[in-house]
Amino acid sequence: MFRFTTAGESHGRALVAIVEGMPAGVPISVEAIDRDLERRQWGYGRGGRQRIERDRAQILSGVRHGRTLGSPIALMIENRDWVNWQDVMAVEPRDLPPEDARQLKRPRPGHADLAGGLKFNARDLRDILERASARESAARVACGAIAKQLLIEFGIEIRSHVIQLGGIPSEPLELDWSSIVAIPDDAPLRCGDAGIEKQMVARVDEARREGDTLGGIFEVVARGVVVGLGSHVSWEAKLDGRLAQAVMSIPAVKAVEIGAGVRAAALPGSQVHDEIAYDTEAKRFFHRTNRAGGLEGGITNGEELRVRGYLKPISTLRRPLRSVDIETKEESAAAYERSDTTAVPAAGVIGEAMVALVLAGAMREKFGGDSLVEMKRNFQMYLDQLRDY
Repeated sequence: MFRFTTAGESHGRALVAIVEGMPAGVPISVEAIDRDLERRQWGYGRGGRQRIERDRAQILSGVRHGRTLGSPIALMIENRDWVNWQDVMAVEPRDLPPEDARQLKRPRPGHADLAGGLKFNARDLRDILERASARESAARVACGAIAKQLLIEFGIEIRSHVIQLGGIPSEPLELDWSSIVAIPDDAPLRCGDAGIEKQMVARVDEARREGDTLGGIFEVVARGVVVGLGSHVSWEAKLDGRLAQAVMSIPAVKAVEIGAGVRAAALPGSQVHDEIAYDTEAKRFFHRTNRAGGLEGGITNGEELRVRGYLKPISTLRRPLRSVDIETKEESAAAYERSDTTAVPAAGVIGEAMVALVLAGAMREKFGGDSLVEMKRNFQMYLDQLRDY
């Protein structure tokens, strides 16, 4: 069983996470984890919080001398901003006046504030927003970076890019793997078309001036995924369903698309389904196109896995929308918490992490093994089986 869990609040002392199910002997680079954490913080349109935090992961257990032990891996990411919130977020009881406690009474439209407050009977909506905040996703990225280090041992690479932001371009970009890999590390919005990216930047500037926010679409691509992960035999085993849940769980994501996805619904089957061919030299089946996005019947088919996340605009606006005070029940402007104008590139990095975690789980289910050596042996036997098919 491969799984992970996270804990921590946005302005608490730290975020923590536990990853279970990694085989023993996997090389682990803390620098690689920190690199993904930095990528999550990068992107034009991010807010002031990113100038405060410099996320770094500390591995507390499960790794010795640079390799996994096969036991649970515990991670911690300190919140540097916690020093300014020690009383507000104290574990011990505090008798603070409402203004010093930074209580939230005016829920933000589009956020979990009101629904969570009603569900948990919270009279201070900070009890909800602190965990509902996208800050939690930093812990997911750290877990995903560990999953990536398992996947790379089997030739699986994962990348993300922004294909639409604020409605620009009108049709999402379509890029091949080499174009995605060629995106510079310092690209402001991680977009593969420099001309389009300039238009996106201008749109972000416009939204910032207006006190508004922007959504968009990111795509995650996994290359080198072996055929046969997931299963058709039950609904919960279908890998496309598991990927959809994982990406949909990212804060602000409201839709998920695999391959041609929504577009395929308007086309005849002759323009949707990928014709099959056989490479006699490589002794492998392949598809002439990849509109299925690497999945058929809930099972990977050996082509690139392509998953898109559709991000709504961030719900915290500098020019607040109308809301209601939960105590007085009177109309009031929604509360404002420090926020971003857009976070689509960051969501793409989180998407990479979630896809990596799902794929790592599917690989562990398929090939088992208490150690990396055993898992690789099982994997090689399966490759031999595929060649003999």
